[in-house]
Amino acid sequence: MCIDRARRRSRARGFTLVEMVIAIVVLGVGLAGVMIAFSTTTRASSDPLVNKQLLAVAEEMLDEIELRPYAPVANAAAGGCSRLTFNDIADYDGYATSGRVCTIDGTPIPTLTGLSVVVHVQAGTLSGVAASRRITVTVSRTDASLTLVGWRTDYAS
Repeated sequence: MCIDRARRRSRARGFTLVEMVIAIVVLGVGLAGVMIAFSTTTRASSDPLVNKQLLAVAEEMLDEIELRPYAPVANAAAGGCSRLTFNDIADYDGYATSGRVCTIDGTPIPTLTGLSVVVHVQAGTLSGVAASRRITVTVSRTDASLTLVGWRTDYAS
């Protein structure tokens, strides 16, 4: 009886070759499933750098517009994508570039090639203030788009 117990103990230790193969197959299938899920999630998400670029361009344009005077002032028409003659927020209505972002003097920024900007400035009412304008800035490229909305009121002359 003592010999049978000793044999059982020695057989009970470790894995057999069949058990090892089954464990490897099960782990492999599980890992493959995790990798497929990770790949799908990564492919579906947009590039964070692109989102940061779109946001930076949209914020800059919105800030530029909001810092202009509210009341319309006569000016000369701008050429190309130049905004040098824009001297009030209404001048920005309808401003658009296609496949490029320009500095205020109209020079295209090479690192932002492929981005487009569209601006709309519309009269509106903000919390009961009739002298308000809604500013919508949309920056896009072929695979992503970002829109920022700001309001400007006639709070000072």
